[in-house]
Amino acid sequence: MTLVKPFKAVRPVRNKVHLVASRSYVSYDEIGLRSKLASNPYSFIHIINPEFSKNTAPVQGKQKFKLVKERFEEFVNDGVYIQEDKPAYYIYRQTKNGNSYTGYVLGTSVDDYRNGVIKIHEDTLTEREEMFCNYLDITGFNAEPVLMCYPDNSVLHCVMDKYTEQRAEYEFTTTNEVLHELWIVTDDDDMETIKDGFEQIPAVYIADGHHRSASSALLTELRREQNPNYTGEEPFNYFLSYMIPETQMNIMDFNRLVRDINGLTKKELIEKIEENFTVNSMGEQLYAPRKKHEISMYIEGEWFSLVVNPGTFDATNPVEDLDAHILTEKILAPILNIQDLKTDKRINFLGGQEGMVGLQNEVDTGKFKIAFALYPVEVEQLKRIADTGNKMPPKSTYIEPKLRSGLLIYKIDE
Repeated sequence: MTLVKPFKAVRPVRNKVHLVASRSYVSYDEIGLRSKLASNPYSFIHIINPEFSKNTAPVQGKQKFKLVKERFEEFVNDGVYIQEDKPAYYIYRQTKNGNSYTGYVLGTSVDDYRNGVIKIHEDTLTEREEMFCNYLDITGFNAEPVLMCYPDNSVLHCVMDKYTEQRAEYEFTTTNEVLHELWIVTDDDDMETIKDGFEQIPAVYIADGHHRSASSALLTELRREQNPNYTGEEPFNYFLSYMIPETQMNIMDFNRLVRDINGLTKKELIEKIEENFTVNSMGEQLYAPRKKHEISMYIEGEWFSLVVNPGTFDATNPVEDLDAHILTEKILAPILNIQDLKTDKRINFLGGQEGMVGLQNEVDTGKFKIAFALYPVEVEQLKRIADTGNKMPPKSTYIEPKLRSGLLIYKIDE
Protein backbone atom coordinates (compact mmCIF):
# COMPACT_ATOMS: atom_id res chain seq x y z
CA MET A 1 0.00 0.00 0.00
CA THR A 2 1.42 3.37 -1.07
CA LEU A 3 0.43 6.34 1.10
CA VAL A 4 0.06 9.76 -0.53
CA LYS A 5 -0.99 13.11 0.82
CA PRO A 6 -2.40 16.29 -0.76
CA PHE A 7 -0.78 19.57 0.23
CA LYS A 8 -1.30 23.31 0.02
CA ALA A 9 1.35 24.18 -2.53
CA VAL A 10 3.10 27.50 -2.63
CA ARG A 11 3.20 28.25 -6.36
CA PRO A 12 3.90 31.15 -8.73
CA VAL A 13 1.10 33.47 -9.80
CA ARG A 14 -0.10 32.54 -13.27
CA ASN A 15 1.41 35.50 -15.13
CA LYS A 16 4.89 34.84 -13.76
CA VAL A 17 5.11 31.04 -13.67
CA HIS A 18 7.12 30.89 -16.91
CA LEU A 19 9.66 33.26 -15.34
CA VAL A 20 9.80 31.63 -11.89
CA ALA A 21 10.14 27.90 -12.62
CA SER A 22 13.75 27.11 -13.48
CA ARG A 23 16.07 24.30 -14.35
CA SER A 24 17.87 22.75 -11.42
CA TYR A 25 20.63 25.10 -10.30
CA VAL A 26 23.26 22.36 -10.75
CA SER A 27 22.59 22.37 -14.51
CA TYR A 28 23.95 25.92 -14.93
CA ASP A 29 27.59 26.76 -15.47
CA GLU A 30 28.91 29.96 -13.88
CA ILE A 31 28.34 32.12 -16.97
CA GLY A 32 24.82 30.78 -17.53
CA LEU A 33 23.93 31.24 -13.88
CA ARG A 34 25.09 34.85 -13.86
CA SER A 35 23.19 35.55 -17.05
CA LYS A 36 19.99 34.07 -15.67
CA LEU A 37 20.26 36.00 -12.41
CA ALA A 38 20.95 39.27 -14.21
CA SER A 39 18.19 38.91 -16.81
CA ASN A 40 15.29 37.43 -14.83
CA PRO A 41 14.44 38.90 -11.42
CA TYR A 42 11.65 36.36 -10.89
CA SER A 43 13.63 33.15 -11.39
CA PHE A 44 13.62 30.64 -8.56
CA ILE A 45 17.39 30.65 -9.01
CA HIS A 46 17.39 33.94 -7.08
CA ILE A 47 16.04 32.10 -4.04
CA ILE A 48 18.77 29.46 -4.26
CA ASN A 49 21.43 32.16 -4.84
CA PRO A 50 20.27 34.94 -2.48
CA GLU A 51 23.68 36.64 -2.36
CA PHE A 52 23.22 37.98 -5.90
CA SER A 53 20.25 40.25 -5.16
CA LYS A 54 21.56 41.13 -1.72
CA ASN A 55 24.96 41.97 -3.23
CA THR A 56 26.79 40.11 -0.47
CA ALA A 57 29.81 37.84 -0.53
CA PRO A 58 29.09 34.13 -1.10
CA VAL A 59 28.39 32.16 2.05
CA GLN A 60 28.01 28.44 2.72
CA GLY A 61 26.21 26.06 5.03
CA LYS A 62 23.63 27.16 7.55
CA GLN A 63 24.27 30.84 6.92
CA LYS A 64 23.47 30.32 3.22
CA PHE A 65 20.33 28.34 4.03
CA LYS A 66 19.03 31.15 6.26
CA LEU A 67 19.45 33.59 3.38
CA VAL A 68 17.59 31.19 1.09
CA LYS A 69 14.67 31.16 3.51
CA GLU A 70 14.67 34.97 3.70
CA ARG A 71 14.68 35.29 -0.09
CA PHE A 72 11.83 32.81 -0.41
CA GLU A 73 9.77 34.78 2.09
CA GLU A 74 10.49 37.95 0.09
CA PHE A 75 9.11 36.28 -3.06
CA VAL A 76 5.96 35.36 -1.11
CA ASN A 77 5.57 38.83 0.40
CA ASP A 78 6.08 40.44 -3.03
CA GLY A 79 3.24 38.41 -4.48
CA VAL A 80 5.38 36.31 -6.81
CA TYR A 81 4.22 33.20 -4.95
CA ILE A 82 0.77 32.41 -3.56
CA GLN A 83 -0.36 29.50 -1.41
CA GLU A 84 -3.28 27.19 -2.08
CA ASP A 85 -6.29 27.72 0.20
CA LYS A 86 -6.87 23.99 0.71
CA PRO A 87 -4.82 20.81 0.22
CA ALA A 88 -4.73 19.55 -3.35
CA TYR A 89 -3.16 17.01 -5.65
CA TYR A 90 -1.53 18.31 -8.81
CA ILE A 91 -1.36 16.78 -12.27
CA TYR A 92 1.71 17.88 -14.20
CA ARG A 93 2.49 17.15 -17.85
CA GLN A 94 5.77 17.80 -19.59
CA THR A 95 6.18 17.45 -23.35
CA LYS A 96 9.64 17.33 -24.91
CA ASN A 97 10.84 16.13 -28.31
CA GLY A 98 7.53 14.42 -28.93
CA ASN A 99 7.58 12.57 -25.60
CA SER A 100 4.87 13.33 -23.05
CA TYR A 101 5.07 12.61 -19.32
CA THR A 102 1.98 13.00 -17.14
CA GLY A 103 1.81 12.28 -13.44
CA TYR A 104 0.82 13.39 -9.95
CA VAL A 105 2.69 15.82 -7.72
CA LEU A 106 1.94 14.99 -4.09
CA GLY A 107 3.37 14.15 -0.71
CA THR A 108 4.82 10.66 -0.23
CA SER A 109 5.33 8.96 3.10
CA VAL A 110 8.74 8.79 4.75
CA ASP A 111 7.51 5.64 6.52
CA ASP A 112 6.97 4.07 3.08
CA TYR A 113 10.56 4.97 2.27
CA ARG A 114 11.75 3.40 5.51
CA ASN A 115 9.75 0.19 5.17
CA GLY A 116 10.56 -0.46 1.52
CA VAL A 117 7.26 0.43 -0.17
CA ILE A 118 9.27 3.17 -1.88
CA LYS A 119 12.11 1.23 -3.48
CA ILE A 120 15.61 2.50 -4.23
CA HIS A 121 18.33 1.44 -6.66
CA GLU A 122 21.20 3.79 -5.74
CA ASP A 123 23.41 4.32 -2.72
CA THR A 124 23.60 7.79 -1.19
CA LEU A 125 26.46 9.69 0.40
CA THR A 126 26.05 10.46 4.10
CA GLU A 127 27.64 13.89 3.72
CA ARG A 128 25.14 14.93 1.04
CA GLU A 129 22.23 13.50 3.04
CA GLU A 130 23.19 15.59 6.05
CA MET A 131 23.72 18.72 3.97
CA PHE A 132 20.29 18.44 2.32
CA CYS A 133 18.70 17.65 5.68
CA ASN A 134 20.15 20.86 7.14
CA TYR A 135 18.90 22.75 4.09
CA LEU A 136 15.34 21.44 4.52
CA ASP A 137 15.38 21.98 8.27
CA ILE A 138 16.43 25.62 8.01
CA THR A 139 14.55 26.73 4.88
CA GLY A 140 11.37 24.87 5.82
CA PHE A 141 10.42 24.04 2.23
CA ASN A 142 10.98 21.48 -0.51
CA ALA A 143 11.02 22.78 -4.09
CA GLU A 144 12.35 19.84 -6.14
CA PRO A 145 10.13 16.74 -6.35
CA VAL A 146 11.58 13.26 -6.28
CA LEU A 147 10.75 11.47 -9.53
CA MET A 148 9.06 8.09 -8.97
CA CYS A 149 7.28 5.58 -11.16
CA TYR A 150 4.37 3.29 -10.42
CA PRO A 151 2.75 0.36 -12.30
CA ASP A 152 0.12 1.59 -14.74
CA ASN A 153 -3.22 1.95 -12.94
CA SER A 154 -6.53 2.45 -14.75
CA VAL A 155 -8.19 4.27 -11.83
CA LEU A 156 -5.41 6.85 -11.61
CA HIS A 157 -5.36 7.18 -15.41
CA CYS A 158 -9.09 7.97 -15.48
CA VAL A 159 -8.72 10.88 -13.07
CA MET A 160 -5.70 12.08 -15.03
CA ASP A 161 -7.62 11.96 -18.32
CA LYS A 162 -10.57 13.83 -16.81
CA TYR A 163 -8.40 16.81 -15.90
CA THR A 164 -6.03 16.90 -18.87
CA GLU A 165 -9.05 17.25 -21.18
CA GLN A 166 -9.67 20.61 -19.50
CA ARG A 167 -7.65 23.79 -19.85
CA ALA A 168 -4.63 23.78 -17.55
CA GLU A 169 -4.03 26.24 -14.70
CA TYR A 170 -0.51 26.66 -16.09
CA GLU A 171 0.51 26.22 -19.72
CA PHE A 172 3.88 27.57 -20.80
CA THR A 173 6.87 26.68 -22.94
CA THR A 174 10.43 27.21 -21.72
CA THR A 175 13.39 28.28 -23.84
CA ASN A 176 14.62 24.68 -24.12
CA GLU A 177 11.41 23.96 -26.09
CA VAL A 178 9.66 22.02 -23.34
CA LEU A 179 5.91 22.45 -22.78
CA HIS A 180 4.75 22.47 -19.15
CA GLU A 181 1.11 22.07 -18.06
CA LEU A 182 -0.40 21.85 -14.58
CA TRP A 183 -3.88 21.02 -13.31
CA ILE A 184 -5.10 21.36 -9.71
CA VAL A 185 -7.28 18.65 -8.15
CA THR A 186 -9.38 19.85 -5.20
CA ASP A 187 -12.62 17.94 -5.79
CA ASP A 188 -13.17 15.72 -2.74
CA ASP A 189 -14.31 12.69 -4.71
CA ASP A 190 -11.39 12.88 -7.14
CA MET A 191 -8.94 13.33 -4.29
CA GLU A 192 -10.31 10.26 -2.54
CA THR A 193 -10.02 8.29 -5.78
CA ILE A 194 -6.37 9.30 -6.14
CA LYS A 195 -5.64 8.33 -2.54
CA ASP A 196 -7.43 4.97 -2.91
CA GLY A 197 -5.74 4.34 -6.26
CA PHE A 198 -2.28 4.65 -4.79
CA GLU A 199 -3.27 2.54 -1.80
CA GLN A 200 -3.84 -0.33 -4.25
CA ILE A 201 -0.23 -0.10 -5.45
CA PRO A 202 2.12 -2.30 -3.39
CA ALA A 203 5.36 -0.52 -4.33
CA VAL A 204 6.71 2.48 -6.22
CA TYR A 205 10.24 3.10 -7.48
CA ILE A 206 12.52 6.12 -7.18
CA ALA A 207 13.78 7.05 -10.62
CA ASP A 208 15.65 10.24 -9.76
CA GLY A 209 16.18 11.88 -6.37
CA HIS A 210 17.72 9.34 -4.02
CA HIS A 211 19.58 11.98 -1.99
CA ARG A 212 16.45 14.13 -1.70
CA SER A 213 14.50 11.13 -0.40
CA ALA A 214 17.21 10.11 2.06
CA SER A 215 17.61 13.64 3.40
CA SER A 216 13.83 13.98 3.88
CA ALA A 217 13.88 10.73 5.86
CA LEU A 218 16.73 12.07 7.97
CA LEU A 219 14.76 15.25 8.62
CA THR A 220 11.69 13.25 9.68
CA GLU A 221 13.82 11.34 12.19
CA LEU A 222 15.13 14.65 13.57
CA ARG A 223 11.68 16.24 13.80
CA ARG A 224 10.16 13.20 15.47
CA GLU A 225 12.86 13.33 18.13
CA GLN A 226 12.01 16.99 18.67
CA ASN A 227 8.26 16.29 18.67
CA PRO A 228 7.72 12.97 20.55
CA ASN A 229 3.95 13.44 20.41
CA TYR A 230 3.84 13.61 16.62
CA THR A 231 0.76 12.12 14.93
CA GLY A 232 2.34 11.10 11.62
CA GLU A 233 0.22 13.60 9.71
CA GLU A 234 2.57 16.54 10.12
CA PRO A 235 4.13 17.75 6.83
CA PHE A 236 7.60 16.65 7.95
CA ASN A 237 6.41 13.03 7.71
CA TYR A 238 6.08 13.39 3.92
CA PHE A 239 8.20 14.66 1.06
CA LEU A 240 7.48 16.15 -2.35
CA SER A 241 7.27 13.65 -5.23
CA TYR A 242 6.25 13.46 -8.87
CA MET A 243 4.68 10.08 -9.65
CA ILE A 244 4.45 8.92 -13.28
CA PRO A 245 3.32 5.58 -14.77
CA GLU A 246 6.34 3.36 -15.45
CA THR A 247 5.40 3.07 -19.13
CA GLN A 248 6.04 6.81 -19.50
CA MET A 249 9.45 6.86 -17.89
CA ASN A 250 12.22 7.50 -20.40
CA ILE A 251 15.47 5.83 -19.31
CA MET A 252 18.32 6.98 -21.50
CA ASP A 253 21.88 5.79 -21.70
CA PHE A 254 24.57 7.26 -19.43
CA ASN A 255 27.90 6.99 -21.22
CA ARG A 256 31.57 7.02 -20.25
CA LEU A 257 34.54 9.11 -21.39
CA VAL A 258 38.13 8.24 -20.41
CA ARG A 259 41.11 10.61 -20.63
CA ASP A 260 43.75 7.98 -21.54
CA ILE A 261 44.06 4.27 -22.30
CA ASN A 262 46.52 3.40 -19.56
CA GLY A 263 49.65 3.46 -21.70
CA LEU A 264 48.29 1.00 -24.28
CA THR A 265 48.19 1.39 -28.03
CA LYS A 266 44.85 1.16 -29.78
CA LYS A 267 45.79 -2.29 -31.11
CA GLU A 268 46.84 -3.55 -27.68
CA LEU A 269 43.63 -2.24 -26.13
CA ILE A 270 41.44 -4.03 -28.66
CA GLU A 271 43.37 -7.28 -28.19
CA LYS A 272 42.69 -7.16 -24.45
CA ILE A 273 39.01 -6.33 -24.97
CA GLU A 274 38.67 -9.31 -27.33
CA GLU A 275 39.30 -11.65 -24.39
CA ASN A 276 35.68 -11.05 -23.29
CA PHE A 277 33.98 -9.36 -26.26
CA THR A 278 33.37 -9.89 -29.94
CA VAL A 279 34.82 -6.72 -31.48
CA ASN A 280 33.79 -5.35 -34.88
CA SER A 281 34.89 -2.10 -36.51
CA MET A 282 31.92 0.07 -37.57
CA GLY A 283 34.03 2.67 -39.36
CA GLU A 284 33.76 6.44 -39.07
CA GLN A 285 29.96 6.63 -38.92
CA LEU A 286 28.30 7.23 -35.55
CA TYR A 287 27.34 3.94 -33.99
CA ALA A 288 25.03 3.45 -30.99
CA PRO A 289 24.55 0.05 -29.33
CA ARG A 290 21.45 -1.64 -30.72
CA LYS A 291 20.74 -4.19 -28.04
CA LYS A 292 21.41 -5.14 -24.44
CA HIS A 293 24.97 -6.39 -23.83
CA GLU A 294 26.37 -4.48 -26.78
CA ILE A 295 28.69 -1.52 -26.07
CA SER A 296 29.86 1.09 -28.57
CA MET A 297 33.45 2.34 -28.41
CA TYR A 298 34.97 5.35 -30.17
CA ILE A 299 38.73 5.87 -30.39
CA GLU A 300 41.02 7.65 -32.85
CA GLY A 301 38.23 8.44 -35.31
CA GLU A 302 36.83 4.90 -35.43
CA TRP A 303 33.69 3.33 -33.94
CA PHE A 304 33.53 -0.26 -32.70
CA SER A 305 30.80 -2.66 -31.61
CA LEU A 306 31.67 -4.67 -28.49
CA VAL A 307 29.32 -7.60 -27.84
CA VAL A 308 30.03 -9.36 -24.56
CA ASN A 309 30.66 -13.07 -24.97
CA PRO A 310 28.20 -15.50 -23.34
CA GLY A 311 29.46 -17.04 -20.12
CA THR A 312 31.69 -14.12 -19.16
CA PHE A 313 29.11 -12.78 -16.67
CA ASP A 314 26.25 -14.11 -14.53
CA ALA A 315 23.03 -13.14 -16.33
CA THR A 316 20.95 -14.33 -13.37
CA ASN A 317 22.52 -11.69 -11.11
CA PRO A 318 20.63 -8.38 -11.52
CA VAL A 319 23.77 -6.27 -11.04
CA GLU A 320 26.15 -8.36 -13.15
CA ASP A 321 23.57 -8.33 -15.95
CA LEU A 322 23.87 -4.52 -16.27
CA ASP A 323 25.97 -3.27 -19.16
CA ALA A 324 27.45 -0.55 -16.92
CA HIS A 325 28.71 -3.26 -14.56
CA ILE A 326 30.04 -5.37 -17.42
CA LEU A 327 31.95 -2.40 -18.84
CA THR A 328 33.49 -1.64 -15.45
CA GLU A 329 34.40 -5.24 -14.59
CA LYS A 330 35.70 -6.28 -18.01
CA ILE A 331 37.28 -3.09 -19.42
CA LEU A 332 37.49 -0.05 -17.14
CA ALA A 333 38.95 -1.76 -14.08
CA PRO A 334 41.19 -4.56 -15.44
CA ILE A 335 42.38 -2.87 -18.66
CA LEU A 336 42.21 0.89 -18.06
CA ASN A 337 42.88 0.70 -14.30
CA ILE A 338 39.85 2.76 -13.30
CA GLN A 339 38.94 1.22 -9.95
CA ASP A 340 36.48 3.76 -8.49
CA LEU A 341 34.01 5.51 -10.77
CA LYS A 342 33.12 8.01 -8.03
CA THR A 343 36.63 9.33 -7.40
CA ASP A 344 38.86 8.61 -10.42
CA LYS A 345 39.55 11.88 -12.27
CA ARG A 346 40.34 10.05 -15.52
CA ILE A 347 36.69 9.19 -16.17
CA ASN A 348 33.70 11.37 -16.91
CA PHE A 349 30.06 10.76 -17.78
CA LEU A 350 27.77 12.10 -20.50
CA GLY A 351 23.99 11.76 -20.44
CA GLY A 352 22.25 10.13 -23.36
CA GLN A 353 20.58 13.38 -24.41
CA GLU A 354 23.93 14.37 -25.95
CA GLY A 355 23.89 11.29 -28.17
CA MET A 356 26.78 9.71 -30.03
CA VAL A 357 27.61 13.12 -31.51
CA GLY A 358 28.35 14.44 -28.04
CA LEU A 359 30.63 11.52 -27.25
CA GLN A 360 32.50 11.81 -30.54
CA ASN A 361 33.01 15.54 -30.11
CA GLU A 362 34.49 15.08 -26.65
CA VAL A 363 37.07 12.67 -28.06
CA ASP A 364 37.77 14.58 -31.28
CA THR A 365 38.52 17.78 -29.35
CA GLY A 366 41.22 15.93 -27.42
CA LYS A 367 39.59 16.23 -24.00
CA PHE A 368 39.27 12.45 -23.84
CA LYS A 369 41.00 9.56 -25.56
CA ILE A 370 38.13 7.09 -25.71
CA ALA A 371 34.33 6.92 -25.34
CA PHE A 372 31.99 4.07 -24.44
CA ALA A 373 28.24 4.16 -25.14
CA LEU A 374 25.83 1.87 -23.28
CA TYR A 375 22.43 0.52 -24.25
CA PRO A 376 19.76 2.11 -22.01
CA VAL A 377 18.75 0.25 -18.86
CA GLU A 378 15.27 -1.22 -19.14
CA VAL A 379 12.54 -0.41 -16.58
CA GLU A 380 12.35 -4.06 -15.59
CA GLN A 381 16.09 -4.10 -14.91
CA LEU A 382 15.75 -1.08 -12.63
CA LYS A 383 12.85 -2.69 -10.77
CA ARG A 384 14.72 -5.98 -10.46
CA ILE A 385 17.68 -4.17 -8.89
CA ALA A 386 15.40 -2.38 -6.42
CA ASP A 387 13.27 -5.43 -5.60
CA THR A 388 16.34 -7.51 -4.72
CA GLY A 389 17.89 -4.79 -2.56
CA ASN A 390 20.81 -4.28 -4.93
CA LYS A 391 22.33 -1.02 -6.13
CA MET A 392 23.30 0.14 -9.59
CA PRO A 393 26.81 1.34 -10.45
CA PRO A 394 27.18 5.15 -10.43
CA LYS A 395 25.70 6.98 -13.44
CA SER A 396 23.88 3.96 -14.86
CA THR A 397 20.74 5.82 -15.93
CA TYR A 398 19.85 9.23 -17.33
CA ILE A 399 16.13 9.57 -16.76
CA GLU A 400 13.59 12.00 -18.14
CA PRO A 401 11.54 13.99 -17.42
CA LYS A 402 13.82 16.50 -15.73
CA LEU A 403 11.64 18.61 -13.46
CA ARG A 404 11.61 22.39 -12.99
CA SER A 405 12.56 23.81 -9.61
CA GLY A 406 10.20 26.15 -7.79
CA LEU A 407 7.05 25.25 -9.74
CA LEU A 408 5.33 23.70 -6.71
CA ILE A 409 6.75 24.20 -3.24
CA TYR A 410 5.97 21.92 -0.32
CA LYS A 411 6.13 23.66 3.05
CA ILE A 412 7.63 21.44 5.73
CA ASP A 413 6.87 23.95 8.47
CA GLU A 414 3.15 24.31 7.63
